Amino acid sequence: MTGSGRRSSARSRIKSKTDANEDGPLRNAGDHRRNTTRDHTSLRLLNVNIKMLLGFTVFTFFIIWFLINRLVNPDQEPETPRVITPFPAPKLMDLPMFQGEHKESLYWGTYRPHVYLGIRARTPRSLVAGLMWLGVKDGRYHLRHVCQDSDELSKYGWSRHNGHDFGHQLLVDQDLTLETSFLKSKGDGSGYGGDWAVRLDLQSEESRWTNDMQRTGYLFFYVADEDGNALSLGRDMFDIHEGSLLAIGSRADIGGWQLHLKGMESLEVHYSGFRTPHIHNLSDLVLENLAAQAAMFNRLQLSDTSVSSPNILVFQISARIPFKADIAFVSGTGVKTSRVEERLSSLTGTSLTSLLKEKQSEFDAKFENCFKMAAKLDSESVVVGKAAIGNMLAELYTAVPSRPFFPRGFLWDEGFHQLLIWHWDVRICLDILGHWLDLMNTDGWIPREQILGAEALSKVPEEFVLQHPTNGNPPTLFLVLRELIYAIKKNKFTATESNEISSFLERALVRLEAWFQWFNTTQSGKERSSYFWHGRDTTTIRELNPKTLSSGLDDYPRASHPSEEERHLDLRCWMLLAVDSLHSIAELFESSSEHKKEYGSTATLLSDFKILNQVRLSWKEIKVGNNYPARELVREVLEKPELRLVPHVGYVSLFPFMEKIIPPDSWILDKQLDLISNRSILWTDYGLRSLAKTSSLYMKHNTEHDPPYWRGPIWMNMNYRILAALYYYSQVNGPYRERAEVIYDKLRGNLIRNVVRNYHQTGFLWEQYDQKKGKGKGARLFTGWTALVLLIMGEVYGET
Repeated sequence: MTGSGRRSSARSRIKSKTDANEDGPLRNAGDHRRNTTRDHTSLRLLNVNIKMLLGFTVFTFFIIWFLINRLVNPDQEPETPRVITPFPAPKLMDLPMFQGEHKESLYWGTYRPHVYLGIRARTPRSLVAGLMWLGVKDGRYHLRHVCQDSDELSKYGWSRHNGHDFGHQLLVDQDLTLETSFLKSKGDGSGYGGDWAVRLDLQSEESRWTNDMQRTGYLFFYVADEDGNALSLGRDMFDIHEGSLLAIGSRADIGGWQLHLKGMESLEVHYSGFRTPHIHNLSDLVLENLAAQAAMFNRLQLSDTSVSSPNILVFQISARIPFKADIAFVSGTGVKTSRVEERLSSLTGTSLTSLLKEKQSEFDAKFENCFKMAAKLDSESVVVGKAAIGNMLAELYTAVPSRPFFPRGFLWDEGFHQLLIWHWDVRICLDILGHWLDLMNTDGWIPREQILGAEALSKVPEEFVLQHPTNGNPPTLFLVLRELIYAIKKNKFTATESNEISSFLERALVRLEAWFQWFNTTQSGKERSSYFWHGRDTTTIRELNPKTLSSGLDDYPRASHPSEEERHLDLRCWMLLAVDSLHSIAELFESSSEHKKEYGSTATLLSDFKILNQVRLSWKEIKVGNNYPARELVREVLEKPELRLVPHVGYVSLFPFMEKIIPPDSWILDKQLDLISNRSILWTDYGLRSLAKTSSLYMKHNTEHDPPYWRGPIWMNMNYRILAALYYYSQVNGPYRERAEVIYDKLRGNLIRNVVRNYHQTGFLWEQYDQKKGKGKGARLFTGWTALVLLIMGEVYGET
């Protein structure tokens, strides 16, 4: 409109000049002819002078403006794009509760989930440490370092981890059994973050040895400085019998530091030093070094050489199996009060053994106090429960779904993770939530996942690196926020904890409001109180049903033809969760939010079950056929789509049930219980399947190379929410209370038995479970939301 207006005005001005010239000659033709030369000459000169003067003035103005601008803003930066402009509010992580002792106590940890054992500090560029070893398979050595299924470990993962200063892990690689224990200590003389120790215990079944390869164990422990600071070897020769100083260095955050090794048996040590800005290719560097030594000298050992000023030192520890080795890291060295020898003594040998036993007893006692499982379940279930919480706590911050497949934080998963973590340590939970909310940009958008550093980036497929600020994942953080609010009202916290949670919520409110408003404006539908997930591909011809990745439910059936006419029931229920939580938070504070009334009325609207039942329109599902141009499957539309209800029953159908919107006395509740308990629809002996057997898309591939994901398999996060709703309806008065209780008991038993059986058979928790035989599927060591089985075991459902 603006451009058109300018063009119209210009045309008008030209036209008026032409009209004036045309009138003049008709009225004063004679005078005009007589004075042509004189008048035109003076007019031209005047025009030239005016144009020159104006041009010079304009030019001078811009020169002066430029000089003044450069003087006032000599280093003016380009404007930051909105997508990475931080939200303009105080950061949650600046709250006093996250400073001081809390911050320092969490500085070091097992924060490298993608490797079998990795340690780093909570800082962008850290001193890092880790473990590799040589496994034997089919008569060949294989280097183990990064968690990957191709290594074919029959078991690995933390059997216990308290999220702070202790963890124990068991790894089984063919005939080798490797136990790793981690412990932190903060004593007099320590630098910032304190000290830490790792015990390595390598065992093997001697009866299964078939050659000398299996008699010797090869471990590789390394330390690397991501800032590129040079590391120094402790000594030229290593005398392990006396204990050995392996490496020394210094950093601004922790001061001087030392890495020591103490062997309980006769150990042989070799080393190699490297310099590289990228530690994610360290495995290749070690393999190349070993291969060169084997080719030249026919021996399996590092070269005992180093480049100049290495920022990575790798130490090979070899011995006859079985053997143990303690590695101790001490910080704050180089000063008279550092007491290095005393601290080393407490972190190795019998002192370390005593500390590890003490920490294990503390973990077991806290586990029982939190989840009270001893009287409810057998010892096999308790083992699974401890592994579930231990693995989730080991990879803070954030928790990660799966070490080999998804070793990074996912927003959609995080809300489910925190349902478990807050019961263990509410301060850790708030710390994680604060980090996520502080990522919010100025529009109120939060990225769906965190890919931090080259190591994390190396595990992400290229097509998933880019994140679109128009698409949002489910706001699951409100799940745990709602539970925290409820627990405050029920006085389930100490006074200190309640005050800290209240301070957190008060500062978080403005960010949570912005997050809700982002959803409410960018994901809203055409009809009042309707919403739909943005980001579906409207042009694809290769997908049977275009995926809805932003929903978290990926290939769960939606409208056959994505459009703005869609109404997504699950998103509407997520919006109810969000606005209801906001209203509850606002009610906690005397200086209530200016939007308090609006949130209350919106929550009432979205929870109105009668209105919800009127929302029925979406695209009609159509039949599909196969076409094979260029050897690709494409979908063929056989009839024109029309607006109607999507005819698929599954997890999305149960979202109002999960949110407890359905009145306890409603006949619709009875029908929902029918869907849940019907073997021909959702019920199995292992949990509820994600999509009904009656659906036309049940267990159908979405593309030629895209197998069913949310089209049948059993997922623990949705089963947990359904189970929590069943528990709720079994506790409130209504005609279907007893029926809900019977279904609850059966479903809970099925889920626990299947997860425990799979864990003891395979050594892992799994991403999903097969709906036919209950076998674990997808990513293994999936201690993300599958760990919710621990809450199911303890019958812990937050608001009940």
